[in-house]
Amino acid sequence: MKFEGFTQQDFETFTIEGLDERMEAIRGRIQPKFHEVGQLLTDDLSSMLQNEMFLHIAKHARRTVNPPKDTWLAIAANKRGYKQHPHFQVGLFDDHLFIWLAFIYELPNKEKIATNFLDNIDLIKQATNQEFYISLDHTKKDAKPIKEVDLESSLERFKNVKKAEFLIGRHFDANDPIVKNGEKLYHTIRETYEALLPLYKLSFK
Repeated sequence: MKFEGFTQQDFETFTIEGLDERMEAIRGRIQPKFHEVGQLLTDDLSSMLQNEMFLHIAKHARRTVNPPKDTWLAIAANKRGYKQHPHFQVGLFDDHLFIWLAFIYELPNKEKIATNFLDNIDLIKQATNQEFYISLDHTKKDAKPIKEVDLESSLERFKNVKKAEFLIGRHFDANDPIVKNGEKLYHTIRETYEALLPLYKLSFK
């Protein structure tokens, strides 16, 4: 396997001052790794879902001044974009790696998805374990372990608040040995996605 995982230098990318300088490092250090592991995961998800999936890598194109605090790859069933669709993510902040099944505020049918999840809340609990995390805003670091979250009220907020989001998955500290081991990390991401497939499928019902 070519993918070797992420290094301390990759996480330190987010301490680089200046938009152009940080973007150059993201493109040079991190995006080639996203292409390597992302293509493997896209093929895996296409096979698991029996549906063609497409890899997207965040371009941060709208930024003109502030450098990005994080960066990610996304995998969705749409070739042109991912933000308006349920999608899978892998990404980095300066201090951790995240693995998400993401439902963000740009989804046009957010309310319907939230209702499906509320009606099948036990399915979410069965699909996940105490190692899973929940985030209600993809732009912030403050995700919490699922055991510390009121799942029902989080989903109600996702349903009723226009800008609310719902992301579910795993977190690994930048110093965790697994992030530096490409093979182990790839298998962990794959297993996380596999566990979340029932929720992904439920979002289309």
